[in-house]
Amino acid sequence: MDKLKDVMKSLQTRSALAIIITAAVLIEGTSAVQYWFAQKSIRKEVQHRAETELRVKTLEIQRVMVSVEAAVTNTVWAVEKNIGDINAATAITQRLVQLNDAIVGCSIGFIPNYFSQHGRWYEPYVLEKADGSCEKRQIGSAQHDYLKAEWFEKPLQSNAPYWSEPYFDDAGARMMLCSYCVPIHDATGRIIAILGADVSLDWLSQVINSQKIYPSSYNLMISRKGQIMACPVESLVLKQSIQEATSRMKDTAMNSINRQMMAGNSGQTTVVDDNGQKNYVFYAPIEKDALGWSMAVVCSDKEIYGDLRQVGFSLFLLMLAGLALMGFIIYRTIKGFKHLEEVSASKASIESELKIASGIQMAMLPKMFPPYPDRDDIDIYGQLTPAKAVGGDIFDFYIRDEKLFFCIGDVSGKGVPASLVMAVTKAQFRTISTHEAMPDRIISALNGTMAEANESNMFVTLFVGVLDLPTGRLRYCNAGHDAPMLINGHVRRLKCQSNIPVGIMADWQFVGEETIITPQTTIFLYTDGLSEAENAEHQQFGKTQIADYLNTADRRPLQLVRGMVEAVHLFVGDAEQSDDLTMLAIRYTRQQLDVTLQKSLTLSNDIQEVPRLAAFVDEVCEALNFDMSQTMNINLAIEEAVVNVINYAYPPGTKGDIGIEAVANDERLKFIITDSGKPFDPTTRAEVDTSLPAEKRDIGGLGIHLVRRLMDTINYERLNGQNVLTLRKKLKQNNQ
Repeated sequence: MDKLKDVMKSLQTRSALAIIITAAVLIEGTSAVQYWFAQKSIRKEVQHRAETELRVKTLEIQRVMVSVEAAVTNTVWAVEKNIGDINAATAITQRLVQLNDAIVGCSIGFIPNYFSQHGRWYEPYVLEKADGSCEKRQIGSAQHDYLKAEWFEKPLQSNAPYWSEPYFDDAGARMMLCSYCVPIHDATGRIIAILGADVSLDWLSQVINSQKIYPSSYNLMISRKGQIMACPVESLVLKQSIQEATSRMKDTAMNSINRQMMAGNSGQTTVVDDNGQKNYVFYAPIEKDALGWSMAVVCSDKEIYGDLRQVGFSLFLLMLAGLALMGFIIYRTIKGFKHLEEVSASKASIESELKIASGIQMAMLPKMFPPYPDRDDIDIYGQLTPAKAVGGDIFDFYIRDEKLFFCIGDVSGKGVPASLVMAVTKAQFRTISTHEAMPDRIISALNGTMAEANESNMFVTLFVGVLDLPTGRLRYCNAGHDAPMLINGHVRRLKCQSNIPVGIMADWQFVGEETIITPQTTIFLYTDGLSEAENAEHQQFGKTQIADYLNTADRRPLQLVRGMVEAVHLFVGDAEQSDDLTMLAIRYTRQQLDVTLQKSLTLSNDIQEVPRLAAFVDEVCEALNFDMSQTMNINLAIEEAVVNVINYAYPPGTKGDIGIEAVANDERLKFIITDSGKPFDPTTRAEVDTSLPAEKRDIGGLGIHLVRRLMDTINYERLNGQNVLTLRKKLKQNNQ
């Protein structure tokens, strides 16, 4: 009997042992499975975060490079038009540098001996200094032989724009640069020079390494030829190629990565460094063919899986102690954590990208209201509410030489692609309108650029207006956009031709129109996100309801736009916003004061007429009680403007009249100078840098600079075949 009990006990012990061993095996198996799933999840997360990092950095770099290409492309025609006058051409490149934050310098490298007086090398260069001023100098020489430089040779050979390899400029900007180079042609189509816009790459390292996936991870970027442009070891930047830097590594996998990156491919692989540490390399090209750059994110295996391995060991011990029940609990916990981790990582990545894109877009729109608190002739308010985190609507405005330039537009599509097109459109509007005052020409130039490279087949409906503030003359051009509403006693729609949207046909002839805007009129512009806003029953807000609201609304821009937004929200109710909602209201508030003095004088285009002009100005100033100093300044300004007309308005040997009218009210005095000579807008001349010594200053331009300094405002219009130049001076200065 005892033997039987011993046998039974032995069997029980063995069964228990078998159960424990089985449980242990199950626990170990469970632990291994959990560890495998966690490792796979983390690897997927690392890959996703690395790919997101590459996409975000690509967007930041693309934004800078696209804006540079657009600005340079829209400047080429002006340089070619003025290439015979090197001072005018250099002034245009200076304007390009001043208007574009990304461009630090600009040069025009001419073919050998193009200007015989300058010898074989002639390269005028404009450099923006730290204080915002520009330095001009000629840097071409035998020591600085740009004729052999890549940025000059490549576009000269291909007759096409070209992004140069990164280089350290020791003659001009003295910093790490990358140049966007475009051929310049003469009237016969022959290439005579290369226009190069220098983009500083000092910001590149900060952008590349501003955020890291892990503390020890790092990013690097190489050029199309394999030059290291950004990496943690600054001594390697532009000093070694990626092949040289990795040539002594034992793991030959790095050679394959180098070839893949230089070929513009994307992918990932594992590399073991000379210390035996495993690293994961994720790489992708900067998605812009002309650059040929490529970026890589390098993460340490030890850092990625270090916490996981430590947790795995702890769990192994706990599961051995808790057997099957603890193993089951841990398994379920890890599995749930895995799912939550994937969802959270994906959501955080998307939110991060959209937040960056939304911030970039909203920063490009006007956001200071009222924008011109010191002016009494204009009041403006605009608002954009995107349907998604980012949108494709645009509005912009600014004042130049007493003219209000404004636009509103709607890019086809939504989301990030539409926001990129919106950014390019705004940048081109600003660049083109700085030297062009006719809306149809602004839109034509913008359309030509966008249609030429429109591989995505996206287009923009756009309305551009230029309001002459002293006269109320509104010149405008519509490219497939909803016509604005005019509000003054009653509501009416501005008559305008639709044309076609921008970006569809490069050779489309856009038609410009004009009208007169009377004081106290409000111009209301909007995108179809307003008229096509739908409620839960899919009924649209509609143009009729817009007009009905405008008939009873407060005409002040801020109250008008906010009231319209409230009306739309009340109509839509709980329905989801389906399109971007953008509105811009402009109220023309110029006061018509009683005329207290009005005199006129007609001169012939003869320099001998200047004494009559001086006597006329003295008589006007004396009637308004100006002191001697003010009278001298006004006389000098008017004489400078009139003498310019005498010398240049009419062809040599041709007689012509010049009219001068002086009109004053209680606030200001204005002189209106008219002639029937050839069209010439002096307000488009670049500002003169008076800080430079006379021998380094461009010839010409001092006259208009003097007029700007002596008078409060200057305004030019071409009306009825005549040049009309208006100079104004506030009377209140007479009493100071």
